[in-house]
Amino acid sequence: MIKYFVWFLPLIFIFHDMEEIIGMSTFLKKNKDLLEEKYPMIIKQYKDFSTEGFAFAVYEELIICMILSALVFFTDINVFYFVWLGVFIAFIFHLVVHIIQSLILRKYVPAIVTSILCLPVSIFIIKISLDPINSGFNYIWMILGFIMVFVNLILIQRAIGWFTKKMGINPVI
Repeated sequence: MIKYFVWFLPLIFIFHDMEEIIGMSTFLKKNKDLLEEKYPMIIKQYKDFSTEGFAFAVYEELIICMILSALVFFTDINVFYFVWLGVFIAFIFHLVVHIIQSLILRKYVPAIVTSILCLPVSIFIIKISLDPINSGFNYIWMILGFIMVFVNLILIQRAIGWFTKKMGINPVI
């Protein structure tokens, strides 16, 4: 039964990230002055941002989620399961970050609606999925999955700018 829950990761991920893809450009344009004044690091991070580049990054992350979910579903290799758990837990942190961003800015940020909707379901899935853990060694694989998400996030953030430039697309801000 738990194996079927692995498909929720790519499903929830794409549901959530579609809101980000649709709203991020408009959000950055409308809030450029506020972000430059209060959060210049954010503006610096998004200087070469384009919707197409962001969609490229989301696509890469979705492929990873789908491959990992398929490895868990179609094999009996426990390592993949625990890496998947770590990735899903990192995704939950991602949802929480959006909620915190919205609270700090006191306004809508792209992905806040789906963060609020997906958080309870994601926590429930993780709660059910954590039951079979019976060894501290398994936590190492979960931590590795968690770390892999953040390393990939750093790399894919750079790829957004590369893709935007490579395709000759004008950055949003």
